[in-house]
Amino acid sequence: MTHVAIALGSNLGDRASHLAFAVDHLRTLLTELRVSTFIDTDPVGVGAQPVFLNGAAAGFTDLSAQQLLGILLALEAERGRDRPFDGAPRTLDLDLVLYGTAIIDEPGLRVPHPRFRDRTFVLEPLAEIAGEMQDPVSGLTVRELWERLLA
Repeated sequence: MTHVAIALGSNLGDRASHLAFAVDHLRTLLTELRVSTFIDTDPVGVGAQPVFLNGAAAGFTDLSAQQLLGILLALEAERGRDRPFDGAPRTLDLDLVLYGTAIIDEPGLRVPHPRFRDRTFVLEPLAEIAGEMQDPVSGLTVRELWERLLA
């Protein structure tokens, strides 16, 4: 079983309902699921958009990273996620942030997520539930990354 971390976000429609939908489905995919508090966050790097509701989930899976990503993308599509342009507002955004200590760089899949180390809206909720998880690139734990970002 591999320890995984997933960032959750929504800034269109019933944001809380979209995240609850994702969590309900993650319960069927991950064992020992832990879910963070959801927080309102301002959009970062995507222009003027509605406020996001963000959170994180962590648990264990026997799915491959590719299989898990495929399911996450299907869940986004089921909630009406549209990608008319990079950074477009979204009903549901599910990012595979960490897949154990694996470093994966394939078309359509980069793990660890390339920008998670600089994103408060990812690190804050992830530190709440899985601060001990380690970033295989920097060698730092999620909690250490979060504290460094706050400094």
